[in-house]
Amino acid sequence: MAAWIVIVIVVVVLGLAVLAYNSLVRRRNRTQEAWSQIDVELKRRHDLIPNLVETVKGYASHERETFEAVTNARAAAVSAGATGDPANIAPAENALSASLRSLFAVAENYPQLRAVETFQQLQEQLTATEDKLEFARRYYNTSARDYNIAQQTFPRNLLAGAFGFHAVGFFEVDESDRAVPKVQFGDSGPSGPSAAGGTQDGPPQPGHSGPPAG
Repeated sequence: MAAWIVIVIVVVVLGLAVLAYNSLVRRRNRTQEAWSQIDVELKRRHDLIPNLVETVKGYASHERETFEAVTNARAAAVSAGATGDPANIAPAENALSASLRSLFAVAENYPQLRAVETFQQLQEQLTATEDKLEFARRYYNTSARDYNIAQQTFPRNLLAGAFGFHAVGFFEVDESDRAVPKVQFGDSGPSGPSAAGGTQDGPPQPGHSGPPAG
């Protein structure tokens, strides 16, 4: 009889261990899936920025410092993204958002851009990407929280260390950095620096300053 009791106890313990292990695996997979959604939206964001910079540059080619700041911030964000570490990625993305605000501030000084459909489309696509990114961020942080809690509670914590389950970081961004400024063009307002001989009404013609070809 005693032997049967021991066997039953061992089976129950093993069963609980299997359930706990499988639970950790499911939560880890959910967290990884959630992060992959963030990764997709970040890459889409990074892909939109060069076209946005080139479009604005066609009307404000002298705003070199702003364009370089955005380009450098994007490069830093791409580099941070390669690490896969939210602790490195979040600050880089926040810096990129800050540089984008400066770019849109420049765009507000050039009403000529209101006739450029490409600029409006890029801005709308970037806004949509930011919205999707925020949703993915919330889903990831929720999944990461549940996964981390599961690792810290008994008896899962006994298995977490033994089988290589590690806590994951949250992806935090400043709310003020998340929103894409909406450029509003009125009928009056600053038109930007004028070129010699009058105000330029469109992109620079061949032979004038503007985005490099190619």
